[in-house]
Amino acid sequence: MILRLLNWQGIAGIAVTAVLLVMLTVQKLEAVHWKRQSESFEHLYQQEQAAFATTVADARAAADRARAADQANAARVAAEQHSITERTMNDFEARIAAARADAQRLRVDAQADSGTRRDASMPGVPAAAGGAAEAALEDRLPQVDRLTATEQAIQLDELIKWVKAQAKVDPNAAR
Repeated sequence: MILRLLNWQGIAGIAVTAVLLVMLTVQKLEAVHWKRQSESFEHLYQQEQAAFATTVADARAAADRARAADQANAARVAAEQHSITERTMNDFEARIAAARADAQRLRVDAQADSGTRRDASMPGVPAAAGGAAEAALEDRLPQVDRLTATEQAIQLDELIKWVKAQAKVDPNAAR
């Protein structure tokens, strides 16, 4: 019976079976190899995805910190500017009040001086001296405009101080 299998058809069948067995074994080995390779690539992919997610989270956290720092800095700058404005307004109001008080005192003194001259028992000043005093006042503002001019000068002076102080505020300084 074995002789019957050893004819050319039997040998060809055994050879084909052996070739198919070798091919099946190679295929199985390659499948195992590519499965391991696929698992390795999947692991690398998952690592890359995790690294990407970490990078995105870090970037968002950094952006949030930068945004918070910017808001804190803007609040600091606004507070400094508000403080400068308050100081300038207080100085301005104090200077205006002092100028108005001085103007009022000068008006009262001028009225008192004119009233005492009339009531005084001493003789009046000669007319020539009055003419010279009028000539000296010739280039001055009228009495009603002097306070306005003083107030405007104070306002401009305080505005200049305010602008210089505001320019010194560094919006990029980190404190």
